Amino acid sequence: MKRIALFCIPAHGHTNPMLPVAEELVKRGNAVRFYSFGEFRQKIEATGAAFVSCDGFLPSLTEREKQGLNTVSSTELAVQDIRITLAMDGFLDGEFKSFRPDVVYTDSVCFWGKLNAWKHNVPMVVSTSTFAFNQVSSQYMKNSPKELADMILGLPRISRELKSLAPLGYHVKSALSLVQNDNSTDTVVYTSEGFQPFAESFSDHFAFVGPSVFSKAEPDKEHRPLVYISMGTVINDRPDLYQKCIRALRDEDVDVVISCGNSIDSGSLGPLPANIRVYPYVDQLDILSKANVFITHCGMNSVSESLYMATPMILYPQTSEQKAVAARAADLHAGILLRDDSENGIRSAVKEILAHSAYAHAARECSADFRSCPGPAGAAEFIENAPHTSNGFDMIKELNRKNRRFRGVYWAAAAALMVLAGTLAGWKHVWIVGVAAGVLSDPIGRLFQKKSYAVLLDKHKADISHGMHAV
Repeated sequence: MKRIALFCIPAHGHTNPMLPVAEELVKRGNAVRFYSFGEFRQKIEATGAAFVSCDGFLPSLTEREKQGLNTVSSTELAVQDIRITLAMDGFLDGEFKSFRPDVVYTDSVCFWGKLNAWKHNVPMVVSTSTFAFNQVSSQYMKNSPKELADMILGLPRISRELKSLAPLGYHVKSALSLVQNDNSTDTVVYTSEGFQPFAESFSDHFAFVGPSVFSKAEPDKEHRPLVYISMGTVINDRPDLYQKCIRALRDEDVDVVISCGNSIDSGSLGPLPANIRVYPYVDQLDILSKANVFITHCGMNSVSESLYMATPMILYPQTSEQKAVAARAADLHAGILLRDDSENGIRSAVKEILAHSAYAHAARECSADFRSCPGPAGAAEFIENAPHTSNGFDMIKELNRKNRRFRGVYWAAAAALMVLAGTLAGWKHVWIVGVAAGVLSDPIGRLFQKKSYAVLLDKHKADISHGMHAV
């Protein structure tokens, strides 16, 4: 038996996948404490884990800060994480000394879980509720100008907040070091290697366990077509979208279920036709097991549950992370992007999914892949056996080595070209060569990295094949 401390931020999308893992850890005889917040208490206690309330450490927020959290501002999320860590310092210091956990299992953006594991020298496993992102897989992340501005302009504010951690024994270089995935940290990812972009770039410290769900139900699609619509639990205040969906599908030969959350009064959507029902919340896995189409915001949990239940999707992402998940689902032909969110666009997208069986077939293939993963039991075993060692090939380490060499050669060549241009054409216009070299460095660097990755991947596959033949 081990003593295991679980930590998570107050967010459904981050907490929900940890719950089946908590239940499995308890079933295996471990002493499990789950440090969380009141709205999740009932679900946590249902797993058998001991619930430890952290509500008293949530800071009071200004309207501006609330707005930042509601719009998933990375700056505001980081700042509030740091402040909660500061508020919980004395409490968690006592908890670590009294409970003496053998392992910490913490959400990837839960700073107080990570920082206290490091501070108290306790082995840590990170729970990653979306894809694992490194310099290769992050190409799926396409930040909007607004998101980029938020990150860049927020850096000074985050840096000021980070300085307040040092006197309490938390030494952090940057917020990025708190949230990034690296190949030396034990990490559970709730997807398959097949769905994770560039899975081969992650080391043996990563366990791709598949969707973490309680349901063992099998898909049942043999009925009148059912369209399920949900925009998740965060950015779901979209009466305009729900009304367009109602108008688009009211006269179609389909049944429709809309889950709109508590932020919208279902009565405000107007009279509903007989084929459409609206609820604040539903048993999503149960609905998805019967649904033929899912119109989704593309949160990782929603997409994973949809594919687990073999339901193809209409992909309508709202954030950069959701766009990455949507892009991967579209790559595998398990859904289509909703590029036109008008009534006609929604109706056409639903008809496209229902008319072409290839989407359902791709979703069934993803379902089989997900169900072949070790799931919560595999995650629990991985956590119990932490810390892990990795004797595998570190793709990112090798790629960084090649990138450093390339940058050295590139800028040496640029400097030589500047000298040559100055000698032949005069030094007055040499700056043009320098500017051109700077502008081209990024796209050329990305192209070099892409080719280097392909070479390293081929070498890695050849080494594996050689090793298998040798055995």
